[in-house]
Amino acid sequence: MTNKLHGADVVIDSLRKHGVNLVFGIPGAKIDRLFEGLDGENSDDAPQLIVTRHEQNAVFMAQAYARLTGKTGVAISTSGPGVGNLTTGIMTANAEGDPILAIGGQVQRKDLHRLTHQSTPSAEIMTPITRYSAEIQDPNNISETMANAFEASQGAEKGAAFVSLPQDVDDAVVDEAPLPIYEAPKMGPADPAELAKLVDMIKHSQLPVILVGQRGGDEQVTAALHQLLRDYSFPVVETFQAAGVVSRDLEDQSYFGRVGLFRNQVGDQLLQQSDLVIAVGYDAIEYEPRNWNKEGHLRIVNLDTKPAQVDNQYTPVMQLVGDLATSLDQLDQLLKGFTYPTAAKDQLAEYKQRLDKDKQMQAPQSHGKSHPLAVVQAIQENVTDDMIVSLDVGSHYIWMARHFRCYQPRHLLISNGMQTLGVGLPWAMVAAMLHPEHKAVAVCGDGGFLFSGAELATAVQHHLNLVVVVWNDGGYYDMVKFQEEMKYPQAAGVKFGDCDLVKYAESFGATGLRVDQPDDLGKVMQQAFNTDGPVVVDVPVDYSNNKELAAHLIGSQLG
Repeated sequence: MTNKLHGADVVIDSLRKHGVNLVFGIPGAKIDRLFEGLDGENSDDAPQLIVTRHEQNAVFMAQAYARLTGKTGVAISTSGPGVGNLTTGIMTANAEGDPILAIGGQVQRKDLHRLTHQSTPSAEIMTPITRYSAEIQDPNNISETMANAFEASQGAEKGAAFVSLPQDVDDAVVDEAPLPIYEAPKMGPADPAELAKLVDMIKHSQLPVILVGQRGGDEQVTAALHQLLRDYSFPVVETFQAAGVVSRDLEDQSYFGRVGLFRNQVGDQLLQQSDLVIAVGYDAIEYEPRNWNKEGHLRIVNLDTKPAQVDNQYTPVMQLVGDLATSLDQLDQLLKGFTYPTAAKDQLAEYKQRLDKDKQMQAPQSHGKSHPLAVVQAIQENVTDDMIVSLDVGSHYIWMARHFRCYQPRHLLISNGMQTLGVGLPWAMVAAMLHPEHKAVAVCGDGGFLFSGAELATAVQHHLNLVVVVWNDGGYYDMVKFQEEMKYPQAAGVKFGDCDLVKYAESFGATGLRVDQPDDLGKVMQQAFNTDGPVVVDVPVDYSNNKELAAHLIGSQLG
């Protein structure tokens, strides 16, 4: 007699068939059979379950898993408040193009429209912030609903999917066999005739520039881009979320900085002078066109997996929709014989000189605390090209995004779509899980760190190879503070209070270190990278120069 197949078993079968080997979440009564299947006595062939300290962090971890592997990351919660706690992470992943699937427990179907304990219209809540949201009403539909959720997360515009799993569906005996493994859809290149037109436009341009966005950062697209750059020496500007698409060997030739937030970077200046901007995988949410194309005069070609969102400052003269890697490969072939305009080389050399000046900038003396540039440099000196660095949101991430160099895509993880506080630690934890042979690094402000700091317990539990560098300004939300000070007589609502971060770390069983004097920064950072297990480094930081981050804006426009 064959064993009975329950709803939870079919969910796990779908996870397994879609290549998911890690899932993140917190259990509850409405979804406990699924957790039994993931972590119980008969769970040997199920994905590994990582029990988190908050459902929001579970989605952040699923998002990092997705960004680092390309597969759909999975987070699971119980009903009611468990589902509610998923929303910030789901919104963040959906906005930033990371494929995730959140599974939420639900009351029994007979209780869906009663005022019952934890009864919530979950699927309706998630609909505006996902690519797909559904509640399973028939146990025999579990497999197909899961398949459609996975497909939606991995579409032309990757993002979040949500499945609501009522308790009686989770517990039900399923009559029909789960779906077999099926072939995922594949996208072809952009239209060949349009690619030929683009080649003609490039050949008749004086300063063509490639702007790479978040969809340009996967392994295949980056490999195709590298070949194009080796053949034709295009200058490249990265958005924050495309950090690392220009490799170390191409840095001197093609890297012209990153753009995001404030319109005053070398990359902004280069885009202003370009007579042809080729946007590759760019999404407006990363850095709105009203910032980098404020005057609306730039000639833009949109090369992407989906049509552009057109607005007054982003009206492409051509849209090429298709698989980015194969489109770039074909563009490379069609450009044979092309040489980048010699007349532009002097101008590019000037921009490169400005960028290198920023790279070599020495940190000024600070008032008993470390200057942001000194902290960036100390991190840079200890991070190898193979290490993954995740940034939380705050003043520190502006300094890091501008001055920290990385040379592999998705090795500097940034939330520049939603700018969500609390992502830094959970993202780095997943990097450590996926790549235990390398240190993973989280760079946080004290405010963002405390958003998800309870996950230090999870990091200690799994003995993760992790360094958390906390830029401590004494308990302020400084990214808000310094921008308020530029607009109002004084900042309001930005003080949350100081915390002894060393004791905090030690209370979880992690190692806590503090930089007591700026001269100790290098020594303490080196100690942190040589210490086994999770380490938290408290770096008192001098943010007195932060207003310079928004200085010298092109066109005097705040981001």
